[in-house]
Amino acid sequence: MNDHTDYDAIVLAGGAARRLGGADKPALSVGGRPLLDRVLAACPDAASTVVVGPGRPTARPVVRALEDPPGGGPLAALEAGLRHTTAPVVLVLSADLPFLTAATVHDLLAAATAGGPGPGGGAAPRDGAMLRDASGRDQPLVAAYRSGPLRRELARLRAGHGTLAGLPLRALWAELVLERVPDDRSTASFDCDTWEDIDAARARIREHGTVLDEWITVVKAELGIELDVDTAALLDLARDAAHGVARPAAPLTTFLVGYAAGQQGRDVQELTDRAAALANRWAAEAEGTEGAARSGGATGDEAKPAE
Repeated sequence: MNDHTDYDAIVLAGGAARRLGGADKPALSVGGRPLLDRVLAACPDAASTVVVGPGRPTARPVVRALEDPPGGGPLAALEAGLRHTTAPVVLVLSADLPFLTAATVHDLLAAATAGGPGPGGGAAPRDGAMLRDASGRDQPLVAAYRSGPLRRELARLRAGHGTLAGLPLRALWAELVLERVPDDRSTASFDCDTWEDIDAARARIREHGTVLDEWITVVKAELGIELDVDTAALLDLARDAAHGVARPAAPLTTFLVGYAAGQQGRDVQELTDRAAALANRWAAEAEGTEGAARSGGATGDEAKPAE
């Protein structure tokens, strides 16, 4: 993580979702969480978060806004959200990005606030940064914009056309100097426009290499806890407890580690290491006792010779 926290976020959560048969797309569940909540989780440190669209329950507090006219399209929605922001940088996201992460958000913020080439080759601030997927397609709704140039460009478009309703997104960035941030695997930029996309996202989230991390993330969100979890370390601990103590010791031990970390504010890795060492000592004692029993030797104080 970096220190780019002086930003507001606008999440565009309107639209007719025609290719989804008019379903409420931001409310559709992927990995047990609504798409909108998954997007909000990627920008938890925004100074203010504005959701433009119909009112829906959200996992954290947001500012509500509606475009004018309703259904006026993304530029009208963006302008409606911008009225509720004051930060120098504005993160702009669509509400259907199941795999967007805070790391990608911070990459965009860093690129948006970095200097770029100016007139005469000198450094000049960029107007923002947007994600570019693996096919080379720009993603203006996975982007961070400097609020000054963004406001000026929207005002210019409104003055030139009399309205922002119905204008295409590409009209926005034609006059803006934007850095492209590569999304080499098209993961963060993956959006859900069709039921096939929804099905693909739900399948991807359950893939072998990611399912446990995804599950832990959604459980933490559901329980309202902030706790760094090293999945591999906890699985190793569960294995040690099951092998060295008893099979039911695995879930009970990992529960106790999490409980201790939450109650005492201690580091999960430290507690995991201590519990794993204890399980290994337990196992070593058991093996020593069994070995002594098999050999007929004593396990405590050495047997005293007969007097």
